[in-house]
Amino acid sequence: MGGHDASVVEIEGPWTHRAVTAGGTRFHVAEAGEGPLVLLLHGFPQFWWSWHHQIESLAAAGYRAVAVDLRGYGGSDKPSRGYDLGTLAADAAGLVRALGEAGAVVVGHDWGGLLGWTMAVQHPKVVHRLAVVGAPHPLRLRQAVLGDLRGQAWAVRHTFGFQMPVVPERRLVADDAALVGRLLHEWSGPGFPDERTERLARQGMRLPGVAHSAMEYHRWLIRSLPRPDGIRYARRMRGQIHVPTLQLHGALDRCTLPETAQGSGRYVAAPYRWKLIENAGHFPHQERPDQFDAHLLGWLRDPGL
Repeated sequence: MGGHDASVVEIEGPWTHRAVTAGGTRFHVAEAGEGPLVLLLHGFPQFWWSWHHQIESLAAAGYRAVAVDLRGYGGSDKPSRGYDLGTLAADAAGLVRALGEAGAVVVGHDWGGLLGWTMAVQHPKVVHRLAVVGAPHPLRLRQAVLGDLRGQAWAVRHTFGFQMPVVPERRLVADDAALVGRLLHEWSGPGFPDERTERLARQGMRLPGVAHSAMEYHRWLIRSLPRPDGIRYARRMRGQIHVPTLQLHGALDRCTLPETAQGSGRYVAAPYRWKLIENAGHFPHQERPDQFDAHLLGWLRDPGL
C-alpha cells in the first residue's frame, strides 16, 4: 500500500484543494460551495476526507464547506510544537479569518470536536454556531476518565498507551498502518469502514511526520494535566458557551461513550440540542451520512437559534 506521497490527500472530487496560511502555519483545505462558512475539523486517525459526504451536502444546501487537515495531518504543516488545544483553537480561528470571514459555523469530530469546544470558549466571536461529533466537552471527558475507570477510562486506554516515546509512532505505521484500520473497525458500528475509507486513512497516517504529530495531541492531553499550562486550560474551559450548540453522537460509540458525551450540555448557556444516531459508532458522519446530514442541516436552517 502506498502512502508516502502527500498527493494522497489531494483526492479528486467536487471540491477544490488549496493551501491557506494562518499564524505562520500552512494548512491544506478542501472546499466547495458558496454561502455562510462551515469549517469542518476532523479527528484521529483520519484527515479532511472524513468529511467528504458533508462537503457535498453542505455545498448543495447553500453553504461554503471547508474541510481542513489539522496541524500535523495530511497536507498541512507538521511543526515540532503546538499540539495543545489552545494552539489548535488559535489555528482554527486564524483559518476562519484567512478564509476571509469574521466567523463560521464550526463542526468538529473527535479531536476536531475538542477543538471546537475550545474555540467556542477561547475565541467566541469566531464561532457563530458549534456542532460537535463524538466529542464530550473536554472537562466532561476528564471527569469521566478519572471517575469511571471501567468505562470511559478503559474506552480511551489507547491514549494512555500513546504516552510512550517512539514506540506508538512505530506501531501506527507498521504493516501499512494496520493499527489505523483496526481502530476504525473497533470504534465503529457494523459495516464500517469500507475499503476505500480504511485505505485512505492508513495512507494518510503513513505520510512523513503524521504519526508523531498525532501522538503529540494525545501526549499533551495527559501530560498537561498537572502542569501549569494544563491547569490554565482547564480553568479557562469552565467558562460557559454562548453560541447555539448541536451535539451528535453515535449510539454504538465505543471510544467516547454516549453517557460521557451527554453530560456536556451543562457547559452551554445557549440553545443546545443533543441527537443520538442509532446504529452508528464513533464516526456517525461517515457511517450514517444521510441521517447525520439531516440533523446537521435541519439545525443549521432553524431560524429560532
